[in-house]
Amino acid sequence: MFDLDMIKAVYSAMGQKVGMARNKLNRPLTLTEKILYAHLDKGIEIQSFRRGADYVEFNPDRVAMQDATAQMALLQFMQAGKKKVAVPSTVHCDHLIIAKDGAKADLDAANVTNKEVYEFLSSISNKYGIGFWKPGAGIIHQVILENYAFPGGMMIGTDSHTVNAGGLGMVAIGVGGADAVDVMAGMPWELKFPKLIGIKLTGKMSGWTSAKDVILKVAGILTVKGGTGCIVEYFGPGAETISCTGKGTICNMGAEIGATTSIFGYDKKMSDYLRSTGRAEVADAADSIAANLTADPEVYANPEKYFDQIIEIDLSALEPHINGPFSPDKAWPLSQFAKAVKENDYPQKLEVGLIGSCTNSSYEDISRAASLASQAGDKKLKTKGEFIITPGSELVRSTIERDGFLEIFAKIGGKVLANACGPCIGQWAREGAEKGERNSIITSFNRNFAKRADGNPNTYAFVASPEIVTAMAIAGDLTFNPITDTLINEDGVAVKLDEPKGMELPAKGFFAKDIGYQAPAEDGSKVEVKVDAKSERLQLLDSFPAWDGNDLIGLHLLIKAKGKCTTDHISMAGPWLKYRGHLDNISNNLLIGAVNAFNDKTNAVKNQISGEYVPVPDAARAYKKEGIGSIVVGDENYGEGSSREHAAMEPRHLGVKAVLVRSFARIHETNLKKQGIMALTFAHKEDYDKIQEDDRIDIIGLKNFDPTKPLKAVLHHSNGKSEEIQLNHTYNENQFEWFKAGSALNLIKYSQK
Repeated sequence: MFDLDMIKAVYSAMGQKVGMARNKLNRPLTLTEKILYAHLDKGIEIQSFRRGADYVEFNPDRVAMQDATAQMALLQFMQAGKKKVAVPSTVHCDHLIIAKDGAKADLDAANVTNKEVYEFLSSISNKYGIGFWKPGAGIIHQVILENYAFPGGMMIGTDSHTVNAGGLGMVAIGVGGADAVDVMAGMPWELKFPKLIGIKLTGKMSGWTSAKDVILKVAGILTVKGGTGCIVEYFGPGAETISCTGKGTICNMGAEIGATTSIFGYDKKMSDYLRSTGRAEVADAADSIAANLTADPEVYANPEKYFDQIIEIDLSALEPHINGPFSPDKAWPLSQFAKAVKENDYPQKLEVGLIGSCTNSSYEDISRAASLASQAGDKKLKTKGEFIITPGSELVRSTIERDGFLEIFAKIGGKVLANACGPCIGQWAREGAEKGERNSIITSFNRNFAKRADGNPNTYAFVASPEIVTAMAIAGDLTFNPITDTLINEDGVAVKLDEPKGMELPAKGFFAKDIGYQAPAEDGSKVEVKVDAKSERLQLLDSFPAWDGNDLIGLHLLIKAKGKCTTDHISMAGPWLKYRGHLDNISNNLLIGAVNAFNDKTNAVKNQISGEYVPVPDAARAYKKEGIGSIVVGDENYGEGSSREHAAMEPRHLGVKAVLVRSFARIHETNLKKQGIMALTFAHKEDYDKIQEDDRIDIIGLKNFDPTKPLKAVLHHSNGKSEEIQLNHTYNENQFEWFKAGSALNLIKYSQK
């Protein structure tokens, strides 16, 4: 059991802190407010913070990092001048394992291919007091839920799906590496006080419906940006019927609606999960302050008084959903999906069904899918589509192997991958994907952006529950509805799949011989962290230069991105993951997936020096070589998706001075600010259309910066005409200090001198 003393310390102070906040605000509190007020930075006066307006500093209890983002975060932490992390922190090696031949072969290959990176992460963790989870131990969010998450706690993590821990009643928020460095260095962490969305769940799920369908339904309601700047708090009698891991699934995909995080109040399901995973003492401690680990009764009795938005879902009436393609918020009730497939000409034949990932790899998920796989064998059905299983952790994998589920999957041709992210993040060496053929896959993952899984822009990816994915893989047909339709077995007989059955927790308890954890050295002062100067995968960082004190004049337009531009478009994953520790090398993928608004092409922008169309990174490097600053222009919800700060560090490294968009996704806007790039929005969104391909742009107002006043841009067009537009920003005084210093990290370093 990890960090018990820290958890007890949080709980011992929580009652008093919550009471003070309740008295100061003179009203009942939501669960979200209780946790936030209990984690205010020392010296912050308790007040009724303005939701969606006031920036507030907090002290999170812990930090979590996955291997792809940990590299850059820890390279930055090395510059902070600290001997040890200030809060419990962990690194999880889950992103760099390529899915190809199966669990053992893929893990063995990863240990060879990524040896340099794993040794770096292991040694730097050892030096600075960070817990290290080895390759194969599991996906960060599942491992966190099993070992570290606790009700009422606050955690930040360098992955957007850190929010998964809300399933155990934790305010867990995805951030960029610079934010993690702040907290590991003992600094407070800043967040705009969130708005609150309350989702009341009534009734109880049955049959084919699962927790996944709750968030697929919510995504359809709120869309990919409907939760931006908000924490989603689930409550109601229906919430208490959902397993702890089911709650985790719902919170996990809250990242797909742009929510800051999602959370459930502490209940018996959470207590049962804590006890089942060897944390009875945490459950006992939580039981002792249970009233502070859920909202005050008046809040849930009259939620419209305390939340900014209320959504109500009757779980008894909820039907399974399938979302996609190409966006996780395109929601189809199962009963309407076959019609949608035909009307939209989606490829009807299902090529692959994939279950698992950080979103749906719990014992409950796997047991329900296994019940369907078992039926397929008993009813003489042959799997028509390829079937792939990704366990979320070694604890889950060992347990489902002991209980016979892996054998059941093998009998229908299922392939078990390593306990890692794999296809969910594009780490899938899918045979034939390079041909670019139209095809359909269905997954129990969380995201389905174009090219994300296998690099093929013509792969139509759909998202559903593990049960629906398994049934679809058996059928091999996207129009199949397992609730109503039959399948013809190998004897020529029409058979129907029965409803899936499963168990929330293993009857014999969880089991694993080795969970893959490496504790850090008690004294890491003598541990040496080596980075080869000739390495192609790791590169020590140089500080970004400080602001010169002048307005930004004559910026060359690098790209005007059209439509959806996620962090996958700005800094692709897949094969580029191997360069996550080498800023210069990974910068060669800068914005190569973004669509140029002037020619509707990707990775083809006009170099204003030569007049030629070149790859985006080439244009950026050309401007940087000549000492010319550049600017990126984007559309709505720019930077949605992954928390990867590479999408902010790469443009900074290649000379981008400002990013101007119609609207930002939360994490990306913060990442840009932290790295010293001006993050700006059009005051009038239609001004996006005024940006021309050969524009030189001035950003005016920085020399006399006032957080309460907008800035302006002067657009100098190639025809000799100029026009002025107004720019909004969300900088406060502290954040502008990041810009002045060149980055937030520079401020930390300066404070050590």
